[in-house]
Amino acid sequence: MLMRINRIHLLLFSMIIIVFIWSSIKATDYFTWVLEVTPAVLGIFILVITYRKFPFTTLSYLIITILAIFMFIGGHYTYARVPLFHWFKEVLHTQRNEYDRFGHFAKGFFAIAIREILIRKSCLQPSKWLIFITLSFVLAISALYEIVEWLVAEILGRSAKDFLGTQGDVWDSEWDMSLSFLGGILCLILLSKLHNTFLKK
Repeated sequence: MLMRINRIHLLLFSMIIIVFIWSSIKATDYFTWVLEVTPAVLGIFILVITYRKFPFTTLSYLIITILAIFMFIGGHYTYARVPLFHWFKEVLHTQRNEYDRFGHFAKGFFAIAIREILIRKSCLQPSKWLIFITLSFVLAISALYEIVEWLVAEILGRSAKDFLGTQGDVWDSEWDMSLSFLGGILCLILLSKLHNTFLKK
């Protein structure tokens, strides 16, 4: 069983590497690409060096893989120019490319990894307190990301415009945090029982 799970983890890691390489080829703007993919690359690096001491469940690795791929796609095109969502913009007659909003909503599903750390490394067990603290972490991480974006914009000026991806919306940061929070809530509603099953294994 252990070897089978390890092979799945290796497959997920291989997918990340393949998409990362693809994202680096003829990226729309390499400066923005570096800014967008760096958080995912650092996160994956940490997971790799801590794998033996703290291997996550396959469910957590699957979610992390999907999130990393989303970030690499956003880095390749920039979040405001992802083709599929640009097509949605034209079809639905919206005012912006919604990939950025979709990405922040998806990042809320990192709640499963947070939940796993809390269950395995603290006295918390599945309960209302676990839900509250997990969602608090989701909000805190989302807010930290927005603060980092603001600092980068302050330091780099207009060259960080594509990294910010506000597309003219003055409430973009608030939208991003709210959508991450909603994603976290939906994640816990849909996946907590399945996650418990993975944790028992």
